[in-house]
Amino acid sequence: MPCGKRSCKTFGPEDIKGSIVAIVTPFKEDGTVDEEGFQELVRWHLKEKTHGLVVVGTTGESATLSKEEKARVFEIALKEAKGKVPVILGTGTNNTAVSIELTKMAQEMGADAVLMVTPYYNKPTQEGLYRHYEAVARAVKVPIILYNVPGRTSVSLAPETVARLSKIRNIIGIKEATGCMKQATEIFRLTGNKFRVFSGDDFTAYSLMALGGHGVISVAANVVPREMARFMEACLKGKWDQARKMHLKLYPLFKAMFLETNPVPAKTALALMGRIGSPTVRLPLALMSEANLEKLRAILQEYGLIEA
Repeated sequence: MPCGKRSCKTFGPEDIKGSIVAIVTPFKEDGTVDEEGFQELVRWHLKEKTHGLVVVGTTGESATLSKEEKARVFEIALKEAKGKVPVILGTGTNNTAVSIELTKMAQEMGADAVLMVTPYYNKPTQEGLYRHYEAVARAVKVPIILYNVPGRTSVSLAPETVARLSKIRNIIGIKEATGCMKQATEIFRLTGNKFRVFSGDDFTAYSLMALGGHGVISVAANVVPREMARFMEACLKGKWDQARKMHLKLYPLFKAMFLETNPVPAKTALALMGRIGSPTVRLPLALMSEANLEKLRAILQEYGLIEA
């Protein structure tokens, strides 16, 4: 285990809130995982008061990491952050049996929760989606956060399906990344106060928090962790005027993180900031184009994150 029972704080579902970084997985230029670089990133986030970590999600390039690489990245994150902030491990795939295997591994390693994306490519029906998550939930005890991102997966969890799934004891919440406030409103209406709803897009974090959300699983927090933590703290405390000003201030940076496919801009920004050694991503992703690189550089300079 990453820490002994006496020294390791236990986090429950109610502790998963605020700014939760969807942390990148840094690679060396040869494409191997930069373990030391990842360790330093986690330590930086703890110093910057990030409220939680999502490890090996979409931003962590889960699709191109092997099971062994995932296990190693999980291990590093848990060793550094377990007991300090909630650690949520990405275990979703488009294969139910593999998802169960990864989720059991995450549970055994001591994850506070797991994040499970909807099965991609297969295009299951709503009943298929329900049975997929039900099968995983029955196989484990670890809390599960659903992840709905139809722009990546070509399938969307209907609010009614989310409501059905919310009745399963260890399915505790959803990362809602449709960008649709009608969808989010229906989820809140159908699931009640105990089910935890997280924005899956920095753009919608303010609006979703105003509806009663619990936090954001953030790409921008990779680059401005302290600012995102303060933003979410303002929302959680109901300081809506302050939070609105922070949202508007951060909005250009939110857009910059999607100049190209996530996590390409985030990793490029971190490399420019000197936080990781290389912006390397794995094929089929590619390095940022020169035109977009200049746009990103200008935004980072505007925010004082790199020198002009």
